[in-house]
Amino acid sequence: MANIQERKSKDGKTTYRVQIRLKGYPSQTATFSRKTDARKWVQQIESAIREGRHFKTAESKKHTLGDLIDRYIKTVVPGKKQYGVTQTAQLLWWKQELGSFLLSDITPALIAEKRDKLLQGFTYRKTKRSPSTVVRYLAALSHAFSVAVREWGWIEDSPVRKVSKPSEPRGRVRFLSSDERERLLDVCKQSAHPYLFTVVVLAISSGMRYSEIMKLTWSDVDFAKKRITLHETKNGERRVVPVTGFAYELLKKHEKSRRMDTLLLFPAQKGQNPQKPAVLRSAWNRALEQANIYNFRFHDLRHSCASYLAMNGASIAEIAEVLGHKTLQMVKRYAHLSEAHTASVIESMNKKIFG
Repeated sequence: MANIQERKSKDGKTTYRVQIRLKGYPSQTATFSRKTDARKWVQQIESAIREGRHFKTAESKKHTLGDLIDRYIKTVVPGKKQYGVTQTAQLLWWKQELGSFLLSDITPALIAEKRDKLLQGFTYRKTKRSPSTVVRYLAALSHAFSVAVREWGWIEDSPVRKVSKPSEPRGRVRFLSSDERERLLDVCKQSAHPYLFTVVVLAISSGMRYSEIMKLTWSDVDFAKKRITLHETKNGERRVVPVTGFAYELLKKHEKSRRMDTLLLFPAQKGQNPQKPAVLRSAWNRALEQANIYNFRFHDLRHSCASYLAMNGASIAEIAEVLGHKTLQMVKRYAHLSEAHTASVIESMNKKIFG
């Protein structure tokens, strides 16, 4: 709603002060010497707000989206150690498509148009880009805009906030059956690669990611307290992982052959740089083939750990804590696996109460 007030100064000069108030948006004010200019400004601003084109006027007209992305890559991305390279590539795509536009001209409709282009595009592997990938492109741009709003004062609101995200498919749940697990472990134990068996057992028993395991140093392992501390994780938070039973015994045995030229638990083979982690891809693929296991990735060992936890009565909250997820959404995919346990708990309760 707009309010135009006529004002007269001491020298008799007339001006018109305009104030626009729309629910959900900050108040906008301006002063004009002619009433017709005031009314025209009201029409322009109200139209821009409703269409999602209105941002903090001065700064948003000084900077392009390219300026925003360049500053974000220079000042924010270096702090994102694990995913900086990926986010940089995603942001450079947005810069290529919309970098020349002033921030004041970036609308939700314009971003939605490019979102649809992403959905129709192909990856470097010549496969169609998935909705999940497009969501990550949007997330990278959204965070860049959020920083520009909160910290730089370049814009009043993020246009990405009004752009809907593509629907992502339900998360994959592929885990090893008991028979598959036995076959895989038998093959890994016989593998020529000295680390494969220990790494696979760690992944199954702890739910750690491949990158988390391969970057482990001996200072991360506390044998006295039977735990591993992960200092760099996907969600950016430190995580403590209990290591017990067979996995613990394997680590103790592995410690006896510890190399003195590196801090890594699983360094590259002799003749290679010992400060870099070993590469298990070939040995892993060979083990899957020998064990006759198909449609299975190393990351599915993490799903296997979560699935076994669910089938052994762990709650969704407990699984999330083990895996290091901040929210429960990611682990709800395992809920159906704990149904049998839940049913037995209810049955036990009913027997005690009703006999």
